[in-house]
Amino acid sequence: MYADLEPQHQSLSLTRKIQLINWGLVFLVCLITGIGIGLLYSAAGGKWEPWAMRQLVRSIPGFVIMLAIAVVDIRVWLRFAYVIYGVMFCLLVAVEVMGQIGMGAQRWIDLGFFVLQPSELMKPALVLAVARYFHGLTLDQIGRPLVLIPPIGLVFLPVGLVLLQPNLGTALLLIFTGAAIFWCAGVRLWKWALAIGSALAVIPIGWGFLHDYQKQRVFTFLDPEKDPLGSGYNIIQSKIALGSGGLFGKGFMLGSQSQLQFLPEKHTDFIFVVLAEEFGMAGALFLLGLYLLIFIYGYIITVSSRNQFGRLVGIGLTTTFFLYVCVNTAMVMGLIPVVGIPLPLVSYGGTAMLTLMVGIGLLLSVSVHREVRIPRSGLSEL
Repeated sequence: MYADLEPQHQSLSLTRKIQLINWGLVFLVCLITGIGIGLLYSAAGGKWEPWAMRQLVRSIPGFVIMLAIAVVDIRVWLRFAYVIYGVMFCLLVAVEVMGQIGMGAQRWIDLGFFVLQPSELMKPALVLAVARYFHGLTLDQIGRPLVLIPPIGLVFLPVGLVLLQPNLGTALLLIFTGAAIFWCAGVRLWKWALAIGSALAVIPIGWGFLHDYQKQRVFTFLDPEKDPLGSGYNIIQSKIALGSGGLFGKGFMLGSQSQLQFLPEKHTDFIFVVLAEEFGMAGALFLLGLYLLIFIYGYIITVSSRNQFGRLVGIGLTTTFFLYVCVNTAMVMGLIPVVGIPLPLVSYGGTAMLTLMVGIGLLLSVSVHREVRIPRSGLSEL
């Protein structure tokens, strides 16, 4: 069961690493990014500015970073996992001290040349840190309740800071991503039952801590028609655009809801609706099919890894990507309350693009180094 206990210090050449990169996954990322740029061009009324050109310019260094991360030895990511987590945590603290306020939230740090949202970058950092912790444990050790306190802290410390911004959607993504790693690491079922029961019990208490706009989103989700020109406007217009697209859509740049400015946040949270209106159900299913292929690649990479760290990183990153897609598409369809979660590689946003490229780069690194065996103990030898 623990065949990966023996260390392997063999290093692959750069040429061999490039050959081992999963180019099928890279192609899917390029294709989805291209679709996103096209939709941003359409959302701007057939103009490259202000969104499409910036997204294109951002994607180029993003691809370079993705491939650079892919060829870095996975043992390097294991060694520096806590350091990366610590840096991201400090940036989250910095947001509370000197963060830039926008749309009623304090989530960004203005670096002059780039506006950074640390809560996004915390997602891959959290995956690395929690995977590193569980990598060094056996199933017997994981069965001890006290052993789970440190990784729970790793998850909920940044969650607390993200909630202060406030950013409930990202906080929930961090929790669910951490939960996926806990599950795959072998945390026992009775602990899950206890955790779920505790979460349900504190929902009434948590409701009192929600901001007014967050409560309003829940009320709007339950009855959007109650305030059709106010809080319910976004989701009503989204549903109209989704339905008007029909089977094959109205055509590129011919969507009435998006082109006539009825659709809010069409370049970020509601970009999927632009696709559905212009290319119909066929176009929407095509994009979802591409995402499904990425999920399949991610889970294949996860199960093919010969080391526990790679498996946990793979499941964490793939789950994060899965949650991005599910939450965004469910939100614009009115299946869940509206939260600020972008559609991966398609929605406009610099930090979101960088985060996804970093995550896919780490996933590619797991794939390239899938045969590398890492000892569960003696990490100082790496």
